[in-house]
Amino acid sequence: MRILVTGGAGFIGSHIVETYLNAGHEVFVVDDLSHGRRENLPPQVPLYEVDIRSPALAAVFDEVQPDVVSHHAAQVSVATSVAHPTQDATINVLGMVNVLEQAAHHGTRQVIFSSSVAVYGNPQYQPCDEAHPTQPLSPYGLSKLTGEAYLRLLAEMSGLRCTIFRYGNVYGPRQSAEGEAGVIAIFADRMLAREPVIIDGDGLQTRDFVYVGDIARANLLALERGGSGPYNLGTGQATTIRDLWFTLQSLTGYAGTEVYGPPRQGDIRQMVLDAGLAARELGWRPQVSLTEGLRRTLQAFAQHEENHPRDHSRE
Repeated sequence: MRILVTGGAGFIGSHIVETYLNAGHEVFVVDDLSHGRRENLPPQVPLYEVDIRSPALAAVFDEVQPDVVSHHAAQVSVATSVAHPTQDATINVLGMVNVLEQAAHHGTRQVIFSSSVAVYGNPQYQPCDEAHPTQPLSPYGLSKLTGEAYLRLLAEMSGLRCTIFRYGNVYGPRQSAEGEAGVIAIFADRMLAREPVIIDGDGLQTRDFVYVGDIARANLLALERGGSGPYNLGTGQATTIRDLWFTLQSLTGYAGTEVYGPPRQGDIRQMVLDAGLAARELGWRPQVSLTEGLRRTLQAFAQHEENHPRDHSRE
């Protein structure tokens, strides 16, 4: 298949690109490189440096004529969405509508969409399944939920096949510790650099951490199996941020002590997912444990630091 991955030079997208390539698919990438990196991609993968909001996206679809679009380009910061909701909406809603319009116009057969557990808000019960009410706490969660609605509507209107994934807290190699990074990337980066590590809030908030390789595998399975979803992708295991801190301290040999800061506005307090639907319909189950995933992530961070020594001028 010819697959266009939006945001394909980013953290999650680049792993999906790699997985598709290994399965023998022809892969193309759209990424404006505002967060992604060309070095995350194999040199043979065509990269179109285009913003998904731009009219220039039509020319990309004209040239690629994709069978499948895996849509992972997004504004991913909860904090940014709270501070700048217009920016969040123009990328996550209007940008997505542009992608969907081009997909429908060019005869694309399937769109895979990376949504988020942020659509649920604070859960009324756990583990949280796909039938749980959606009550986002942030503009980011709302924009993801809106994207789901647009995709379902377009699929109904055009006959396009859609697959919606609601990701847990994804972590792994290539995740940046800058900007709106995941907590694992931030903690790992600071501990390896022997810098202070701040825990937002009391550290008792829980997350369902899922390894990026498992996420990429779900995106491959969706090409041939399953319905439209939405599908939760998580491990079903809740980990407190405080426990994560101590696990990473043990793995890195970090000698510092935990420091607590204020909680972040818009953050969900507790979350653990029921991914049983993905198991039943896609044959997907997480394969990488948190401990093993953290080891792989730390190894990748250490290798990156060796190849790209830290610039201390920002400190």
